[in-house]
Amino acid sequence: MKVIAVANQKGGVGKTTVAMQLGAALAGRHRVLVVDVDRQQSTVWWAENARDRLPFDFAGSQHPNMLGRLTELTDYDYIVVDTPGSLEDTAVLETVLDAADYAIVPLTPEPLAVDPTMRTVTRLIEPRHLRHGVLLNRIDPRVPGQLAHWQRLLDVEFGLPRFGWHLRQYKAQADAPVLGQLVSSMRHNRRTDGVIWDITQIAAELDQLLSPALAGRW
Repeated sequence: MKVIAVANQKGGVGKTTVAMQLGAALAGRHRVLVVDVDRQQSTVWWAENARDRLPFDFAGSQHPNMLGRLTELTDYDYIVVDTPGSLEDTAVLETVLDAADYAIVPLTPEPLAVDPTMRTVTRLIEPRHLRHGVLLNRIDPRVPGQLAHWQRLLDVEFGLPRFGWHLRQYKAQADAPVLGQLVSSMRHNRRTDGVIWDITQIAAELDQLLSPALAGRW
């Protein structure tokens, strides 16, 4: 069983989207529990909108101290934890990171997101020697060179590990929480194919990284 923390002290970079959609993608092959320790409870709202379409078990509005007990739940292959995105909740994030096996750090292509992301990695993740990867999110394929520019920043300027794939900006993804949609319940069409493909690639990459013996062919 692996605990995955979705973490960044910058709000609005897509932590809830990553936690929910990644959990749904992983649930196609694994037993997954998604946990919410963010007092904003965005995943709770999304889960309520999804109702009986959740492909994973869900534990919303949990105190972070319960994560120590969650690691004893061997019924799950993955526990994905959505964390707070503010300096005021640093203690909560630290508790989650102490229990985690891996941290996903979503980053949107915005200059104001860089400093909080670097702070999260250098002050909270790296001192714990916790394996981690930055996940570029909301990349706009209509903007020439945007992806290459941000990949270069991460690789050369910041020297941060990152996922090989990324999440592109799609209206279907932005609408998913209010519609209660997850990649597991989306119909394949021109509107959703990109969303499903991106999340599936990230899930496969994470699976290969953490559970190579179980990853197989996605």
